[in-house]
Amino acid sequence: MANATDLERARTPVHLWIVGLLALLWNAIGVTDYVMMRSRNEDYFHSVMPGLNIGAMLAYMDSMPLLASIGWALGVWGALAGTLLLLARGRHAVAAYLVSLIGAITAFAHQFTGPTPPAGMDDPVVPIMVTVIAIILLLYARWMRARGVLR
Repeated sequence: MANATDLERARTPVHLWIVGLLALLWNAIGVTDYVMMRSRNEDYFHSVMPGLNIGAMLAYMDSMPLLASIGWALGVWGALAGTLLLLARGRHAVAAYLVSLIGAITAFAHQFTGPTPPAGMDDPVVPIMVTVIAIILLLYARWMRARGVLR
């Protein structure tokens, strides 16, 4: 017979599904952006950033140091992995979100300290918003792991 602690751990709080689905939608935007940017999809560039000088944007992306490129990939794919693990109640969601946060900070460090991004890519609000959300998701996953919701 299961005791109260086992039953409490077995339950998935409704807020986990809400946070997980919202995070999945948020991370789908990041994954789409990453894939479209890396595949150099000019139709996507025009739809998302009208008036952007595509040549300057591609030159900026091509000049990114390897560490910033790796950080960008880890940020995007780590966040998606963290969200999928969170929804699956996997304890490794915390590690995936941590990798994502480190990757995002690494990529954004280049944006803030490297050459000036082209107009349209130089808005500091998006990197700050992405970093804050990454921190919130990491803390949420840690909280769920501490409560025994993530196995």
